[in-house]
Parts: sequence; C-alpha cells; structure tokens
Amino acid sequence: MVSEQSETELQSEVLEDLRGARHYRRWLVRLAAPYLGDSPIEIGSGIGDYAAELAVGRESYTATEYDPQRFAVLADRFADHPVINARRLGLPTDQTGGYSGAAMFNVLEHIEDDSAALRSLAGLVQPGGAVVVYVPAFNGAMSRFDRMIGHYRRYTKRSLAATMTAAGLRVERLHYVNSVGLISWFLLMRCLRMVPRDTLALRCYDATVIRSVSWLERFLRPPFGQSVFAVGRVPERRS
Repeated sequence: MVSEQSETELQSEVLEDLRGARHYRRWLVRLAAPYLGDSPIEIGSGIGDYAAELAVGRESYTATEYDPQRFAVLADRFADHPVINARRLGLPTDQTGGYSGAAMFNVLEHIEDDSAALRSLAGLVQPGGAVVVYVPAFNGAMSRFDRMIGHYRRYTKRSLAATMTAAGLRVERLHYVNSVGLISWFLLMRCLRMVPRDTLALRCYDATVIRSVSWLERFLRPPFGQSVFAVGRVPERRS
C-alpha cells in the first residue's frame, strides 16, 4: 500500500502525463458540455485541462480542487482568466450554492462515501440543474494502478444509477463509454500491471483509436466500456 503523499504525487504525475490525450479529453467535453449551463462548477479539476475547454462560451466556470498542491497549480493557471474561478473544495461538503450544473471526471471513485458526495454536490446546483458524472467501469478491471491512485471502486450502469438515485438525483442519461478502452485497460493495466504515461504510443492511440471509437459511439451505444457516463437532474423542489 502506498502512502497518502505518494498516492497524491502519482495522481498529479498521471494528470500531467495524460495531457497529451487531447482527443479523449475532447470526447468527454463534448459529452458533458450540453448539460452544464452558463455557470457550472467542476469538482476535482486537477490542473484544469477540462476546465479550460468547458469554460469556453460560458458566463462563469468554477474549477475546484481539494489537494493543496494541485490547487496551487490550478489557481495560478487561471489567476487572470476572465471566466474561470479557482476554488478549494472537496466532497462531501456542507456548503450550498446555485450553480447551473456540476461535473466530475474520474473523481467519484476516489471518495469513500460516494452517495454522500453526490448528495452534497446536488446541494451546490440550482433546482433543475444537471450533475454530470464520469467514472471507471467494472470492478473486474480493477488494477494495481487503480489502487495506487486511491480508487475505492469501479462502477456499472446499475451501481452508478443506484448511487445517484440514493443521492436524490433523477437519472437522465446513462451509458458506457470507450468499449475498446476497456479491453486495452484490462490487458495493459490489470494483466501487465502497467501505469499510463505520456508516450508516443499513447499519443498515437489517442489520435487513431480514440478518434475512431468516439465517432462510432455517437451512433452505437456499446454494452460495455472503460467508463460510465451519467447525467443526474436535481429535483425542482428539494426535499
């Protein structure tokens, strides 16, 4: 088992290493963007790569990070940005707000009480707003790398829907993403115990395979995938 410090350092290193996966990131941005409204909040923004793209065309965008080192990078990166505000925040939280929507990309699996995290996140979003969640899929694909970076679990459509419903959200959209990626992950990360790095092979995979799969999955919903994408709607009247 790695220490908390080395776990955090590895998370930051991987975020840096995966910055070159531009087509993959744009795929997720394209999925999430229609649901977030004019003034959304993102939880676990890391070093801000998703925020930089999702903020385009919006009135305001709040990018949050709990880890102090990554938050310092995030705050410095967007210190003079006309739209993006950096905020230190983790979930669960007692804070409330009126954001138009919320997004979490590969964050929920790091939180032990995921239902409480989603419930508190819903409290940050105005009634009728959307909570967009993107998480890794299938516990059978849980790898040494997953555990090294602090994953408590991976999800199925059913388990994520149950968690969102328990948090008081109405599930509006739910499907697997990146079917080919699950096979690659299982072979490389689970079987060969590799760690994703910014290599020429990764950039070529992103530019060829990811581009093709993202186009195909616009028309076909695969029965499995590397991740689960979900949209939950905050009730118009809070209980």
